[in-house]
Amino acid sequence: MRTGKNLGIWMDHANAHLIEFTADSLKTAIIGSSFTHEQKDEALHKSENLMHNKEQHQQTEYYKKLGDKMRDYDEVLLFGPTDAKMELLNFLRTDHCFSKIKITMKPTDKMTENQEHAFVKEHFAKH
Repeated sequence: MRTGKNLGIWMDHANAHLIEFTADSLKTAIIGSSFTHEQKDEALHKSENLMHNKEQHQQTEYYKKLGDKMRDYDEVLLFGPTDAKMELLNFLRTDHCFSKIKITMKPTDKMTENQEHAFVKEHFAKH
């Protein structure tokens, strides 16, 4: 098993569950995107262009928050049901600070917290 700092992130466009993998335990924190369905409906009534600009800005903020959390880890596993993990990876590739972090992506369905923990544990136990 690898001794570095490892992090698993189950994510979609609305929420990310950050699961820190240590020898002792797994700790989960949740980060949410601030773009809600209510904001989307309100923005759609005003202008579709405005809605897309606001959504893009808030997705960028969401990815920045995740990137800030990932900086302290040696290896990160991104997993989840949507293409948000690929969007995050593309966002991170623009910052050379992430070039030293091993980032792996795996598609999964929606999971319970116990399933997320088992998935992260299994992934990092193989390393």
